[in-house]
Amino acid sequence: MLEVLRIHRRVGDMALVFDLMQKQIINRNMKTYLTIFKGLYIRGGIRRAPSALEKMRKAGFVLNAYSYNGLIHLLLQSGFCREALEVYRGMVSEGIKPSLKTYSALMVAMGKRRDTETVMDLLKEMETLGLRPNIYTFTICIRALGRAGKIDEANAILKRMEDEGCGPDVITYTVIIDALCNAGKLDNAKELFAKMKASSHKPDRVTYTTLLNKLSDCGDLGTFKEIWNEMEVDGYAPDVVTFTILVDALCKAGNFNEAFGMLDVMEKQGISPNLHTYNVLICGLLRVSRLDEALKLFNDMGALGVEPTAFTYILFIDYYGKSGNPSEALQMFKQMKMRGIVPNLVACNASLYSLAEMGRLGEAKDIFNGLKISGLVPDSITYNMMMKCYSKVGQVDEAIKLLFDMMENGCEPDVIIINSLIDTLYKANRVDEAWQMFCRMKDMKLAPTVVTYNTILSGLGKNGQVEKAIELFESMTVLGCPPNTVTFNTFMDCLCKNEEVHLALKTLSKMMTTNCRPDVLTYNTIIDGLVKENRVGDAFWFFHQMKKLLYPDRVTLCTLLPGVVKDGRIEDALKIAEDFVCRVGVKIDGPFWGDLVGGILTEAKIDAATLFAERLVCNGICQDGSVLIPLIVFLCERKKALDAHNLFVKFMKNLGINPTLEVYNCLIDGLLEIQSTGKAWDLFKEMKTIGCAPDVFTYNLFLDAHGKAGKTNELLGLYKEMHCLGCEPNTITHNIVISGLVRTGCLEKAMDLYYDLISGDFSPTPCTYGPLLDGLLKSGRLEEAMQFFEEMLSYGCKPNCAIYNILINGYGKAGDLETACELFKRMVKEGIRPDLKSYTILVDSLCLAGRVDEALHYFEELKVTGIDPDLVSYNLIISGLGRSRRVEEALSLFNEMRHKGITPDLYTYNSLILNLGIVGMVEQAGKMYEELQLLGLEPDVFTYNALIRGYSTSGTPDHAYTVYKKMMAGGCSPNMGTIAQLPNQS
Repeated sequence: MLEVLRIHRRVGDMALVFDLMQKQIINRNMKTYLTIFKGLYIRGGIRRAPSALEKMRKAGFVLNAYSYNGLIHLLLQSGFCREALEVYRGMVSEGIKPSLKTYSALMVAMGKRRDTETVMDLLKEMETLGLRPNIYTFTICIRALGRAGKIDEANAILKRMEDEGCGPDVITYTVIIDALCNAGKLDNAKELFAKMKASSHKPDRVTYTTLLNKLSDCGDLGTFKEIWNEMEVDGYAPDVVTFTILVDALCKAGNFNEAFGMLDVMEKQGISPNLHTYNVLICGLLRVSRLDEALKLFNDMGALGVEPTAFTYILFIDYYGKSGNPSEALQMFKQMKMRGIVPNLVACNASLYSLAEMGRLGEAKDIFNGLKISGLVPDSITYNMMMKCYSKVGQVDEAIKLLFDMMENGCEPDVIIINSLIDTLYKANRVDEAWQMFCRMKDMKLAPTVVTYNTILSGLGKNGQVEKAIELFESMTVLGCPPNTVTFNTFMDCLCKNEEVHLALKTLSKMMTTNCRPDVLTYNTIIDGLVKENRVGDAFWFFHQMKKLLYPDRVTLCTLLPGVVKDGRIEDALKIAEDFVCRVGVKIDGPFWGDLVGGILTEAKIDAATLFAERLVCNGICQDGSVLIPLIVFLCERKKALDAHNLFVKFMKNLGINPTLEVYNCLIDGLLEIQSTGKAWDLFKEMKTIGCAPDVFTYNLFLDAHGKAGKTNELLGLYKEMHCLGCEPNTITHNIVISGLVRTGCLEKAMDLYYDLISGDFSPTPCTYGPLLDGLLKSGRLEEAMQFFEEMLSYGCKPNCAIYNILINGYGKAGDLETACELFKRMVKEGIRPDLKSYTILVDSLCLAGRVDEALHYFEELKVTGIDPDLVSYNLIISGLGRSRRVEEALSLFNEMRHKGITPDLYTYNSLILNLGIVGMVEQAGKMYEELQLLGLEPDVFTYNALIRGYSTSGTPDHAYTVYKKMMAGGCSPNMGTIAQLPNQS
């Protein structure tokens, strides 16, 4: 009837019919309200109920108590809790009393959302209206408080029930036992269980199942078996559910033989293990990484009469994703679909986790879109995984956009999502937006957790916003979220790194008065701050205070000793190092000495670090050659490999240190870098004579040197020697040889070697294919290169950004820009984030082809993705715009690059001078010439040629000859182009 009246737009009659339905208590369902909404032109479905009520009232639709109660239930069933609460508020404001059932439904909904404040407010409000809570109402409150971990408040409700004569029943006891177990208060749970047994409310099967389930999680097998026996004595025979819980408990305790033995016990008692039983076993095996056994059980399930479901596959998808094997996770997802099992939301979420870890955005979007097409509604985890995907590939704006899409679709974000987005924004250096996101949490009715505060404090500290950090930290306790040890450490780190060590010391004093105890990280943070302020004496005192409570760790020494040595207190530093070495239970290895001397080197410079290393050796504190590594690396990085060699000889011959293989490799690397190949080869021979056999890394250094020098015969000879001496080449070795062969023009030999290798057990990497693809493309063999690229995929080698850059560059330089652009799009779809080089190559290729608009599009996209253009990329787009006579845009980008702090080079100026001259802006070109000299740049022949050309073509030959004379006077020799540009003299 309502629908007919709506079609004829008889809204008044619709109101009369609705009123009649209320009076005769005719069912008013979802369709009833949606029909009325349509008649009143209210869009947005049942969710618009709160705002629709006013419009309904004006049109004559007056709801009674039954209608209000029914509407609230409809909203709750549709998942619109906030809207249901708004309708409830409206109902109460009109003086209409909600039913006890409505209050219960609202409290259940709010409890599921962990909104205990609203639950307790509803309890008070119902009592204010004269409704007396019953056992069911109180039990709802206890469940909500228990789920939120508010055990004291839950116990208070339990006591109130007893005081008011509304004694708890079996369900109430079971609910609070569950809450106590979840809060880790097992002893209290057992006490309550004993009290329950002594009361008139004996535990039922659900109570036993609940307690056993919780005991299985904590690994307390002794108590578990006691409760199991009591359950049997009370007449509750174990069923498939309780047996499965027992199997789970045994798996968690590592008793897999006993767990599998339970299957036989079940069979003898006539109980068939169900799907959940097998899933529990698989889950247990995967938890301890016994993958092969889990897979065997999975493959045997069909023969055992149980078919795996989506959840079984999820166990494997989750395992593969979290153990760093996302490809296998996706394979399992595909296998599930091939077997006709429709992926559920959890399966999609687990697969999205793997894709998010790899940043494979294209495939993640396919799953996300497919999920919606199949009728599944994404939840907060789905959105969180998609946001991670976007963040991983640098598309932060898309991640933010997804947050708003999520809210529009009725999926309310949780605090985990907001924390993740805040962290993402800080990492992208979008500090203000991160803070705004934090402030917006209040509007979303989300309470920040201690993790939220820790993330914000860390971000504020890294961006130097100390005052804001102080204000936030001080507000935490007031806002009901007291700081934990991590918070204190994060805040003190923020203060120390921003030259506020005095405030960090006050914070440490405050920390001592709370339940948070300083840990090693706390002291390390304070010591680091004091050392950076050159307050070495105070840092020294703190170190000794720390020793009274805690053992210093490696970080402590690497933080303190650089400052102590820099302060000239080498004896103190040696004493601390000696005490640390002599402490029982401390295992000192080579990396520690390397890290320690490396830190001293950074803080106290090379001479002090060398002296400290010598004293360590002379005093017998350290006899490990690793102490030399940072010193040698430091000198070699500064092209002082000969000084490093002298130091090496001193420590080896004078101080008696036996050099390690790593020391030899570092020194050889440095010597080869400065072309001191003779000394490098001498060390190579010396290694063999003293019994320090060269390893694959050593050989790789020499092979690389031969390849770069174009010595093909020596390269292949050394490669052969490795095999003969039993030093097994690794993938890097093979890649170096292939690259060396391509570099020396031996592409066919490189291809032959590649095919020989893959006929064995060689697993090629992108570094294998890169040189070969580059060689093919540069030889003009484009089709062969593309076939080779596809072959790479068939061998399971996933291309990376560098491979795509080689392909895009090859096709772009060959003029096949369509393929180059398609390759770029394919890279993005596969979740491979283009880098600066990717965009630069594409911009360059498009500019050379005169397709400047497209080049400009990619240049702007580069900035949007969060990558900062460099000098080369600016030069290319400026040059491209100039060649297209779009000099105003070129000048705009020129100013932009300078504003960003990028100093133009001679190429920049030459390009602008040339193109300004071509379009007749000769005066501006002249200013550019003067400006480059002010910057200390030396004009070259191309600068002068561009300027001469500009003046010549603009009809000012005198200026052209003036420039020519300056060129000659400055000692810059003209070329053929110079003479050609000069105007004819009459």
